[in-house]
Order: sequence, then C-alpha cells, then structure tokens
Amino acid sequence: MPIGLTATRPEIAASFKGLHISTFGGNPVTSVAAKATIEVIEEDRLMDNADTVGRYFRDGLEALKEKHVLIGDVRGMGLLQAIELVKNRNTKEPAPEATNLFMEQCRKGGLIVGKGGLFGNVVRTSPPLNISKGDVDEALRIMDQAFTAMSPQMVGAASRS
Repeated sequence: MPIGLTATRPEIAASFKGLHISTFGGNPVTSVAAKATIEVIEEDRLMDNADTVGRYFRDGLEALKEKHVLIGDVRGMGLLQAIELVKNRNTKEPAPEATNLFMEQCRKGGLIVGKGGLFGNVVRTSPPLNISKGDVDEALRIMDQAFTAMSPQMVGAASRS
C-alpha cells in the first residue's frame, strides 16, 4: 500500500474520522469513464488513426523543414510530434525567441501549440486521436503561414549552414 502524508492544523485533523486519505484510492465514476474511453479507442480503432494520420502529419512537418530554415529537427511518434527551432542547423543553437513568435503567429491563425525543451525552443503538438488528414492539412497550412509571417530579421537570423 502506498504511504503518503497529509499535513494540516490540529483542529482540522481532529475532525477527520476516515481511515486514510489517498489520491490512489479508487473512484468508481472515473474508473467507469476511463473504461468507456478505452472501449471507444478500441472500437473506433483510434490507434490505427494515430499511426496513419501521425505518419501523414510527420511527412507534412518534414516538408515544412525543407521550406523553413528555422526548423532544425522534426521528431516524435504517432500524433505526438515536435519541431525544434534553431538559429543554425549545424550548431543547433536554440531559437527560443523565434519559438515564442511562431506560437503567437499560430495562435493568431487559430492553432494552439505547446512549447518545451530545455531551451524553450521545441514546439510540441499532440492532437486528438480522432484527428483527420484534413485537420492536419489545416494545421500545416497555419504553421506554414506562421513561419512565413515571422519577421524577415528573425528568419534571416537563421541559416542553413
């Protein structure tokens, strides 16, 4: 059994009459919801969609890499994909400022993307398992527009060398 700690004032602790407090305790409502979610994933073969559409998405991101010098790397698996923005593809110097600008341009276009990486220069995407190729096309279009709309100085600062 997991061991945990709950700390509180003595008057609150004295009012608690239960055996223990645990975030690991079973919750019948969430258990039923989780089971139903797993059943939908299996019945609708969403794992197959994640594989098929994920490969399609990756191909589109790779095409963006060929077009935009700020993209130093594309990586991921299935629908969980990331693009690393760099100032120079050889040195892989992180481009966190460009990443922030890219995220803002995507937001203006109606696409919300996440950010991560040690240097805040990795754009992370994790679309829903039931995303379609048409949805991916729209996301890629917005990303392409975001890169294109970024200031010439920001893009000019990145190099292919």
